[in-house]
Amino acid sequence: MNYTEANQYLLSLGHETLAIKLGLKNIELLLETLGNPQKSYKSVQIAGTNGKGSTAAMLESICRAAGISVGLYTSPHLVSITERIKIGGDEISRDAFARLASEVRLAGERLLASGNLPALPTFFEHVTAIALLAFGEADVELAILETGLGGRLDATTAVGAGTVAITPISLDHQEYLGETLVEVAAEKAAIIRPNSTVVVSPQPEAVRQVILERCRDCGVTPAWTTEDICGPELNCVRTFRTEKDIYEKVRLALRGGHQITNAATAIALAEALGSKGFAIGHDAIVEGLSTARHPGRLEVFQTSTDVAGKAFVLLDGAHNPAGAEALRIYLELNHQKETPITFVFGAMADKQLDEMAARLFPIAGHLVLTQPRNPRAARVEDLRRLAEKYAPQASIEMVRESDAAIESAISSSALHSMICVTGSLYLVGEVREWLADRYGRTGKFS
Repeated sequence: MNYTEANQYLLSLGHETLAIKLGLKNIELLLETLGNPQKSYKSVQIAGTNGKGSTAAMLESICRAAGISVGLYTSPHLVSITERIKIGGDEISRDAFARLASEVRLAGERLLASGNLPALPTFFEHVTAIALLAFGEADVELAILETGLGGRLDATTAVGAGTVAITPISLDHQEYLGETLVEVAAEKAAIIRPNSTVVVSPQPEAVRQVILERCRDCGVTPAWTTEDICGPELNCVRTFRTEKDIYEKVRLALRGGHQITNAATAIALAEALGSKGFAIGHDAIVEGLSTARHPGRLEVFQTSTDVAGKAFVLLDGAHNPAGAEALRIYLELNHQKETPITFVFGAMADKQLDEMAARLFPIAGHLVLTQPRNPRAARVEDLRRLAEKYAPQASIEMVRESDAAIESAISSSALHSMICVTGSLYLVGEVREWLADRYGRTGKFS
């Protein structure tokens, strides 16, 4: 298969979340057939509701600064599926992705034909296997894996990572993980295994107790990330204090106060890896945090000053109430209140839309409601009812196509005003691609 054929084949397996089949048997058999590539390197697995992708990106940046050969696996992607697999900071090439996808496809089809599997591995199982093969082929020392959904039955859990982390947990994906916070926490805490090194971000008390119980059952002692973080928010500069070191006046590359917790978790993971033989020093940690990139999370796009209709767009994939709250806090701290905010908002219908709208819509001056090109997307008519409820002062516009929605927002916004694209990473990906195509060299992401 070439890249286009590989992409089409993976999409034919069903939508990543709609066709989900939680369980480890398929991925374990698939990896065994492929020679268990995950056994050739050490791994870190990161689970949680919010912040796991940012924490993974920070840790990967730290490891690269330390000179460690590292692979990074994250999801979902914004534009190209190759974004999910990075080796040494670079995306896997399309040719390499297609070649490995062909190998994984063949292995899955053989398992199905032999009767060892009742159905082909899922989209996510295929891509996870591709990533693990790619890391083995590149002879990485360390793989950093962002959990896809939950933890207990997620394909990344089949790796059996020796180091795991759990970022802040809140309600999300209840249809798969449980209706209560305790149930969701139990699914995510299941990545903790006997003899694993465990790092945990600050959690609600009910979640904390679930994690502690899992750790007791596995005979491990978790390391809770430090809350000894010095200084108020100022230009993303923080001082972090751990039992091992003090990291003074670190300039975080990723925006938002919520990144403080993610940075503290990445530091704790780096220190844990240092105890396992990885040479990660103080300077590498500081450099990694100050250079990390995670597109689509409080990412700014701005056209150059010589382009008519200059745009200033903030892209953030806040897709649940906790993410929406973090975005609102960032906007309230960093945006001048006298300048109205235009939101381009689209989300998945199975999310907690009412709670998300309650947090974001009251600060909107103008709302452009749209639908990402995704079968799970909420209808603009349903979003309008929430807009009328929570933003009676705002002007409301319904534009079904995301490309037309961002174009309308830019054309109708005043010079230097803020346009915020949010509600779903799928929407952010579509808009990000349109911005890159529309403005080319005259715009930049930061």
